[in-house]
Amino acid sequence: MFKTKKLLKMAFVSTVAAAFLVGCGGGDDAQEDKDVLAQIKEDKKIVFGVKYDTRLFGLKNPSTGDVEGFDIDLSKALAEEMFGPDVKPEYKEVTSKTRVGLLNNGKIDAVVATMTINEERKKEVDFTDVYFDAGQSLLVEKGSKVQGIEDLSKDTTVLAVKGSTSAVNIREKAPEAKVLEFENYAEAFTALKSNKGDALTTDDSILYGMAEEDPSFELVGGTFTEEPYGIAVKKGNKELVDELNKALKSLKDSGKYDEIKDKWIKE
Repeated sequence: MFKTKKLLKMAFVSTVAAAFLVGCGGGDDAQEDKDVLAQIKEDKKIVFGVKYDTRLFGLKNPSTGDVEGFDIDLSKALAEEMFGPDVKPEYKEVTSKTRVGLLNNGKIDAVVATMTINEERKKEVDFTDVYFDAGQSLLVEKGSKVQGIEDLSKDTTVLAVKGSTSAVNIREKAPEAKVLEFENYAEAFTALKSNKGDALTTDDSILYGMAEEDPSFELVGGTFTEEPYGIAVKKGNKELVDELNKALKSLKDSGKYDEIKDKWIKE
């Protein structure tokens, strides 16, 4: 009898403890599971993950502290189109290596950061429609012996950025070349200027910004891949994807998209 009472008492305590934990800890789970679009409206802010080191698309201006570029202006226009003045856009720095993790742990709501849509990434995140068509190319110092991907051999070193499709692609397209990967584009470009490599590879849209920054460098060989950029959101948030797609279409139809693109992208 005593043993039975003791067991019943332990079961009761366990039940109460479990209920207490659900009551106290369930808020975090509910927060994680809450629809991102609903949370944006509730918080009255949308946090975009953007690059801080990519001229023309997302670059922090050292004199003002502001981040500037095509991705920044486009995301501002999207936020205004979707929410009007009720929701304010905020920005958090991401790199090719960190953007998916920051998205999936809820630190940002959407990634607008020169992110190529591909099948592997679709397993981790959901993408909007394409918002920019780019293609991978090579940046070299003017007068370089490297004038195209066919010139990349075992005697050449190519610089790329960690976590980017560019690093994967160049190993497939030029398997004999040595590849050095850096944390971000600024470091990679600095390495190229310091003669630590023969070429830097990434999307042509990003390389145009580097060539604009330092005219002693140029793009060569045209493009050898297709790199369609999409806006990424945490997987399962179809409503947010739908709203972003509607806003993107509206910006294109109104001519606002072309206005933003022409401001930044001058091939």
